[in-house]
Amino acid sequence: MNGSRIVAIGHYQPARVLTNDDLAGMVDTSDEWIRSRVGIRTRRIAGPDEPVDELAAHAAAKALAAAGLTPDDIDLVLVATSTAIDRSPNTAARVAARLGIPGPAALDVNVVCAGFTHALATADHTLRAGAATRALVIGADKMSDVTDWTDRSTCVLVGDGAGAAVVTACPPGAEPGIGPVLWGSVPEMGHAVRIEGTPPRFAQEGQSVYRWATTRLPAIARQACEKAGVAPEDLAGVVLHQANLRIIEPLARKLGAANAVIARDVTESGNTSAASIPLAFSKLLEQGALRSGDPVLLFGFGGNLSYAGQIVRCP
Repeated sequence: MNGSRIVAIGHYQPARVLTNDDLAGMVDTSDEWIRSRVGIRTRRIAGPDEPVDELAAHAAAKALAAAGLTPDDIDLVLVATSTAIDRSPNTAARVAARLGIPGPAALDVNVVCAGFTHALATADHTLRAGAATRALVIGADKMSDVTDWTDRSTCVLVGDGAGAAVVTACPPGAEPGIGPVLWGSVPEMGHAVRIEGTPPRFAQEGQSVYRWATTRLPAIARQACEKAGVAPEDLAGVVLHQANLRIIEPLARKLGAANAVIARDVTESGNTSAASIPLAFSKLLEQGALRSGDPVLLFGFGGNLSYAGQIVRCP
């Protein structure tokens, strides 16, 4: 019951860059229209031969290498995704097979845009209970597979990618590096963000999501800080789900994290759903914007109108 900590993180994005000007040649839109409404300039799009488990495995391999661990060291694989095409084998099992992890517990977590923070909390609880010792926690989505590329209200938003964290149990007496989670949902508003149908397609009620995120979520994010005993002004970083710059900036401002680095990876990666938080977090660490031990709020929100947030210490 000593808690857990993130010891390494990594990310992966496909090579193809899709610009706003590219999209303007596909639908009735423009670079100015997209930037002014969502803040996105570019996004990465995976090819037809790059399934979501491949994106996840690339990010996980980088995190493992950064941690100095091998596949043999991992006994739990959690993948947050809502874009797996196949139901079985699940994405976590396919990632484990790609990496050669022998005999792990392998679970998918589908909480859409809040998936990574839900999966991270699940890993923390599992390690605290002694049911595992080292976990790979991955957020990966291939939103291009579930996008209607003729719908300008949604196709301008999405991107593909993955981010992964290696989480280990803390040694006796060590301070936990993952704080208590604050999570919940608004089930009666689940229709506001959807991936439904055959074939499945992403759709949302943009104004409903915007109002909910900018009016209801700041207080919830502050409660996540309170649970960890960290004041918002003491945060070194804030990594919110990278949905829309017009949501991220007011939410961060209302949170009161005046001294924190705010992740704005949405501008170059678009909305990558469950991948967005670990992807943005990994980039901030890679750029040196955050230091080892810094307290950072990770806060996911979106699909199902679910949310989950916790304070973590940087690896």
